[in-house]
Amino acid sequence: MGGMNLCDTPPAPLADQDFAPILDWIAAEVRPWVGRGKVADYIPRLAEVPADRFGMAVATLDGRLLQVGDAEEAFSIQSISKVFTLTMALEALGNELWNRVGREPSGSPYNSLVQLEREHGIPRNPLINAGAHVVADVILSSDDDARGRLLSFVRARSDDMAVEMDPEVARSERVAGYRNTALANFIRSFGNLDNPVEAVLDFYYHQCAIRMNCVDLARSFLYLANRGRCQHSGEVVISPERAKRINAIMLTCGTYDAAGEFAFRVGLPAKSGVGGGIVAVVPNVLAVAVWSPGLDDKGNSLAGAQALDLFTTRTGLSVF
Repeated sequence: MGGMNLCDTPPAPLADQDFAPILDWIAAEVRPWVGRGKVADYIPRLAEVPADRFGMAVATLDGRLLQVGDAEEAFSIQSISKVFTLTMALEALGNELWNRVGREPSGSPYNSLVQLEREHGIPRNPLINAGAHVVADVILSSDDDARGRLLSFVRARSDDMAVEMDPEVARSERVAGYRNTALANFIRSFGNLDNPVEAVLDFYYHQCAIRMNCVDLARSFLYLANRGRCQHSGEVVISPERAKRINAIMLTCGTYDAAGEFAFRVGLPAKSGVGGGIVAVVPNVLAVAVWSPGLDDKGNSLAGAQALDLFTTRTGLSVF
């Protein structure tokens, strides 16, 4: 690809790094990737999203916010929401959560039924669909207004009271939700859901229907870069130990069954969604969000993964 190759120069110390030209360079470098891949057309509402979008935002713990492209255009965050609900479920149930959901990579598609039967209704991890259903069940059991509590949580983390759930996306999820219905009923058959399947699925579809932009997402993940403390409010969202655990699960399980390849290329804890978003965390430093709707065959944004690969290569900000 043409243009100045910033990867040929050694990274500067964080305090000296100017992320603005780096983001501009990345946006130019990934342009050939934008529009490639396939939007998540099995969810009717997402099939309508233009594939030619690209946005990226960086929020740092020292207060900087940088962005490029369509970083302020809202989109459906889909499975990125699983990080928020995992945080809430850990606060509600503590380490007992791990009796109901595992912590291992699945090695299978995110909506696979196969492992559930072999493992007696215990999902492999909380970031695949089956695991997110168990997490949703925990939240429903802990709060009479679970949906409202989730929305309040996300608004507080992003510092944006305009964040909403898109009812059209939630409806679209429900129409196309045959596999999720099967997963939830299968888990219930093993006694690992306490609430009615319909209630669990309704909450799950609405969490996936949260609309945010890259700026919102980068800000909202800063608590995981900051040992569990919200960067803008100072609130302790979760303990440092649990923040560490969530980051670990994102690294090993956050990009579906491509987590190993993503760790190899990008080297950061991250969570993706089939809406085309990916959010990554550099512990003690920053959070970075990228969005481009075209997906690879694993359900991850093609241009987004390429952008994050370039970002960590250029800046040297990787956990490896």
